[in-house]
Amino acid sequence: MAIAYRQRIDDDTEFALWKIEEEADDLYKQLQLDEDEKAYVEKLSKGKRHLHWLGTRVLLRKMLRTDEYIDCKVDSHGKPYLVNLPYHISLSHSFDYAAVMISKTNKVGIDIEQIKQKVERIAGKFMRPEELAFISPQHKIEQLYVCWCAKEAVYKCNGEKEVSFADNIFLNTFDFQSSGELSARLLKKDITLDYAVSYMQYEDYMIGYVKG
Repeated sequence: MAIAYRQRIDDDTEFALWKIEEEADDLYKQLQLDEDEKAYVEKLSKGKRHLHWLGTRVLLRKMLRTDEYIDCKVDSHGKPYLVNLPYHISLSHSFDYAAVMISKTNKVGIDIEQIKQKVERIAGKFMRPEELAFISPQHKIEQLYVCWCAKEAVYKCNGEKEVSFADNIFLNTFDFQSSGELSARLLKKDITLDYAVSYMQYEDYMIGYVKG
């Protein structure tokens, strides 16, 4: 499968989606991995988690247009980074899709989620009361997924573990469209960071993405 969707944000930033239709072995053959990565892949259970890890790495390789080995590590906060290439990266996956965002100039964050009714049950865990108040009854599920993806994208862009979606990431009121932008703020101790988060619905998935 080739790249299913690709969007350039500016001269230095873009994201893409890969629909995972291959078997794990087919994805594995497209990668060059070091011994630690090979051992990690061996530990992954066969199934979606395995396919997601391979799919994001294949997509990253396609976006960077290289057949060379890509040294992609994860820092102490769980944020992936490239050791020898001048790009900030963010990885995400959900069911049949992998998503990757890259930028030469800015930190980035991306999240993709398949839209399901279950989000309504957990909304109180990641939304503040004033945020729940602006959710449209006509588009409740979709707009809740926009909020989740936006907060996840901000979280990934910031790149530090000790951040609560409900207590540290605040969303401004917005009207739901199939694609759009909303304002977010990360507040933690003496840190205040403002973000303009973009979102779009793609098939039955929601995607949120942001530049730092």
